[in-house]
Amino acid sequence: MTEALTALGLMSGTSLDGVDVALIATDGRVVTYLGPSATIAYGPEFRARLRSVLGGVGAVEAVERELTVFHALVVNDFLRDNAINADSVDLVGFHGHTILHQPEAGRTWQIGDGALLASLTGCPVVGDFRSADVASGGQGAPLVPVFHQALADQLDMPVAVLNIGGVSNVTWIGPNGQMLAFDTGPGNALIDDWIFRHTGNSFDQDGALAAQGTVDAAKVAVFLEHPFFLSKPPKSLDRDDFALLAQSLTEGLSAADGAATLTAFTVSSLAAAQTHCPMPPKRWLVTGGGRHNKALMAALQNALAVPVEPVEAVGWNGDALEAQAFGFLAVRSFKGLPLTFPETTGGSRPLTGGRLFKPEVRA
Repeated sequence: MTEALTALGLMSGTSLDGVDVALIATDGRVVTYLGPSATIAYGPEFRARLRSVLGGVGAVEAVERELTVFHALVVNDFLRDNAINADSVDLVGFHGHTILHQPEAGRTWQIGDGALLASLTGCPVVGDFRSADVASGGQGAPLVPVFHQALADQLDMPVAVLNIGGVSNVTWIGPNGQMLAFDTGPGNALIDDWIFRHTGNSFDQDGALAAQGTVDAAKVAVFLEHPFFLSKPPKSLDRDDFALLAQSLTEGLSAADGAATLTAFTVSSLAAAQTHCPMPPKRWLVTGGGRHNKALMAALQNALAVPVEPVEAVGWNGDALEAQAFGFLAVRSFKGLPLTFPETTGGSRPLTGGRLFKPEVRA
């Protein structure tokens, strides 16, 4: 094994809920230590400003700076709270926040100023993880599969690791470590947006509103006719790719029936993803905020013929997993190891990526 480095991973996901931070030690191939982690929520005012620039419109530059300063506060507070000296952190993996993802047009846009973050924290920062893959013809997403592969090394294969964030994506890992990964369809984004419009809340707590409603099966069938679900992976999505379709299909539904139907959109698209797996998974391990939605998890268990469990069932931390992954990817980037593969993003070859930003003065 080559030298392990200590990295701090940061993730701001499409659910717009906040920043996850996690400490990890790895040589880029084997994970040797998973340390403390935390989630720091965005305030409602900043969440609204962040939402306002989705699609690459509005005051992007101002929001990018505010987002970066927020991440710096997260890093500095985390190091202080855990009595970690900044000098002991070799790298910070900074995903930033995706505001536009159109790989078919050769575009992906994650806001976040890596140079500013390095300056404010005194730590070397690796950012801009997706651009190289998209520039080479790949989807630029999902990026986490190689981390899933490293963690799942001792599990009974094949296994599917399912991340239900704003968008849902799956990593299928085969008996010999083979990978296939792709975005499956909506995750929480459509549900969250519906809940916000109808109740003012940011998400459906425990799936309680969906549990009170009735699924409109005819509308689910129409939703599944979208050509994305028939296209072969690898493939990826922007957070809002299904927004207009979902809006038209749920128009006139009650708040509860809309929540139930949108939840069924997510579940049915995840069930459809099984057809793309080279071998049926023996179990589905679920990470991301969606694993807390009881209505969604119960519906998934009914739709899939094998166990569906939160990743905590195998000792992983679902609240920290993506942040840990970007610490892992920062180390791989620093060492020139591939981040993406033909089977995960559709690129022509395994490809590294990311940009290193060094602080002018080490804090």
